[in-house]
Amino acid sequence: MNTPDIFSIVKAAIKIAPYINDTPIITSSYITQITNASIFFKCENFQKTGSFKIRGATNAIMSLHDNQLVNGVATHSSGNHASALAKAASIKKCKAYIVMPKNSSKIKCEAVKYYGGDIIYCEPTLKSREETLKQVIENTGAIEIHPYNNYNIIAGQATAALEFIKNINHLNLIITPVGGGGLLSGTAIAIKQLSPNTKVIGAEPITVNDAFLSFYSGELHPPTNVNTIADGLRTSLGDLTFNIIRNKVDDIITVSEEAIIEAMKLIWTRMKIIIEPSAAVCLAILLEKKIEYKNMKIGIILSGGNVDIYNLPWSK
Repeated sequence: MNTPDIFSIVKAAIKIAPYINDTPIITSSYITQITNASIFFKCENFQKTGSFKIRGATNAIMSLHDNQLVNGVATHSSGNHASALAKAASIKKCKAYIVMPKNSSKIKCEAVKYYGGDIIYCEPTLKSREETLKQVIENTGAIEIHPYNNYNIIAGQATAALEFIKNINHLNLIITPVGGGGLLSGTAIAIKQLSPNTKVIGAEPITVNDAFLSFYSGELHPPTNVNTIADGLRTSLGDLTFNIIRNKVDDIITVSEEAIIEAMKLIWTRMKIIIEPSAAVCLAILLEKKIEYKNMKIGIILSGGNVDIYNLPWSK
């Protein structure tokens, strides 16, 4: 597949529609009041498997022929992609081999098992994850489905922005979290085609600012630190997502851990919905006043709601 365009994104939307939720877009009068902006939240925390990841995983699975799926699919992930791929594979009744670090949260492991994934545990290092996945693929013949550095994944993630812009037009800004860049790059492709005057911004923890550094240096930077409560954003950009982001995203902005916690608490308490820390980084940009946004019309993609309720960031 070539770099996704609006036609491949629409095709992906049609392909995955029977298997995902067209998630709601909601507002908060309180957040509107304190920010003095019209903010619309696309609630991917209400998505199947609890995050936007099911969009890309389903599109990737559905884009393969049945004979390609005979030996199953495989990936390494400790988070939302793991359960999303397991769920998507179950639709086609094929095996999903998920390499997970042995220190992965019990809740996330249970979700993968619930959706039918076979977990292979490894040491909690990137080297171990990659080497274990390589061995699994050699042993099984499974096809690797990368969490973000895959054009079918990117096209699938872009469908969230497609739904957004169909319902709420003339946005001044749209903000998504950025970790590996699948959601941000897909969003940028869709928005720049359908609403070219809308600025696309990525939000990232300041402690794990590799996407920010990559965006402004023009060279791909691996993360040198993974110390953030936004565990879904601890990964680095891939070469595919990096190239799209460089060409189509308007800015990447970093936020403090304190602002992420404040934004997460605000959404929990005022909007009465559960989001994970990685989803809170977008609102954190506004709370820290990192950009001028007064009286603007702003879209925020709440990327997911998979959080360990027994290990909340404000309880530490």
